[in-house]
Amino acid sequence: MSNIAIILPAYNEELTIEGTIADFYRELPDATFIIINNASTDDTATVAQRTLDRLCANGRIINEQRPGKGNAVRSGFKAENADIYIIADADMTYPAKHVHQLIRPILENKADMVVGDRISEGRYKQENKRHLHNFGNQLVCWLVNNIFKADLNDIMSGYRALSKNFIHNYPILVEGFQIETDMTLHALDKRFRVLEIPVEYRDRPEGSSSKLSTFKDGTRVLLTIVEIFRHYRPLLFFGTTSILLILLTVIAGIPVINDWIEHRYIYHVPLAILSSGLGLLATLSLALGLILDSMAHQQRMNYERDINSQHYD
Repeated sequence: MSNIAIILPAYNEELTIEGTIADFYRELPDATFIIINNASTDDTATVAQRTLDRLCANGRIINEQRPGKGNAVRSGFKAENADIYIIADADMTYPAKHVHQLIRPILENKADMVVGDRISEGRYKQENKRHLHNFGNQLVCWLVNNIFKADLNDIMSGYRALSKNFIHNYPILVEGFQIETDMTLHALDKRFRVLEIPVEYRDRPEGSSSKLSTFKDGTRVLLTIVEIFRHYRPLLFFGTTSILLILLTVIAGIPVINDWIEHRYIYHVPLAILSSGLGLLATLSLALGLILDSMAHQQRMNYERDINSQHYD
């Protein structure tokens, strides 16, 4: 029987943590529950411990004072050496009844990451009333699918099953709610097997409030899009920047060229300096993109070599 760890990051979830633990306990009573109390200011930790004691469940509470879901998940992964890791939000939005469907492909060695897909059957759109969040999910998903030639529906789902091999080879560098996107990007870039399983999604119970901010997290989504290009496709990112700079160089240089053609003298000196500077930046940007693309390729080669060597140690 595989050792299963259920990781539940929780920030001020005293109203929902008990129901979440009980729901997963009904499905996986032998699993180890790791509840990360992520700088909560309410009774989340007390309620969680009381629930574990009442159910006689195997598990513990970890206090992570650094705010952010990424920090919480990182602490959860470090706390338990399991064969399979389940991640879910502690707000009762993900029904535990789907957990067996998420685990099965990993047990059968068909996937390294199984994602609970809220999108494909329209569950998330029906339950989630924040339209900008829906738009942000669609935008990031479209971008990731086009960059990595993938066909995923739900990049940002917080309901996942992960293999031990994936966890041991995934460096968590993000701190906040970008963790799901970063996890998916790492899996695609390093060629781990990703599978999606349609799941139900429920909006939070009445009285429980979301920790997401539409505009603050919307800004994070935009920054995530920029980072996707910069970190995973540097040649595309800096090459596009170079093309834009070249266009600006031409626009700024047209009056300068006209001066020389008509008068054999340059009257638009500031534009000439600007055009020269932009052209130099365009060249540097393209060169930087080529260098970083070569480095990224070498890093992927080293990663593949290290992954393969682990199977023979």
